[in-house]
Amino acid sequence: MRVRRAGASAVLLECAGGDEVEAWRREIVRRRAAGELHVIDIVPGAGTLLLDGVEPDLAEALAHWPPPPVTAQRPGPLVEIPTVFDGDDLHYVAELWGLSVSAAVARLTETTLTVAFCGFSPGFAYMRGLSGEVPRLDAPRPRVPAGSVALAGEYCGIYPTASPGGWRLVGRTEVTLFDVRDDPPARLSPGTRVRLVIA
Repeated sequence: MRVRRAGASAVLLECAGGDEVEAWRREIVRRRAAGELHVIDIVPGAGTLLLDGVEPDLAEALAHWPPPPVTAQRPGPLVEIPTVFDGDDLHYVAELWGLSVSAAVARLTETTLTVAFCGFSPGFAYMRGLSGEVPRLDAPRPRVPAGSVALAGEYCGIYPTASPGGWRLVGRTEVTLFDVRDDPPARLSPGTRVRLVIA
């Protein structure tokens, strides 16, 4: 793990991968809850963790902290997402995996996903847990409906609002994933476990 300053009040942890990012995220959350550390925002990414609103000497201190264990992590809360599996790319994904459509749906529903980070649009969660990678479309669709369940790379995501997108569509849900009137506004946050269940 490499620590870099990011402006006047933030530091960026560059990690070896998603598992290390999640381990450090949990460790920072634990230390903040225990009153050992003042951090305003904790923002995970695919291979980085941004800590904003920190003391100036945190970057130097972090370099001497022992790395948190990657495997000994307490599971986050579990959210079930009722899903209709009728996406335009479901047959493509099944063929890519060498499975029938029903077997591909079984793989999707039997896998516990974990939100690694959020981005792209408010409430869009990048979820890890599926084996293998799914290539994006060669050209993005101009409009993907809200609630679309999709795959790209190693991630599964659900579009909170209608937007352009190049991910492979496998299903849809009626669950609202982002509402500014809710507290918190996003239904899925880093560390949350997610199960897609047949609606």
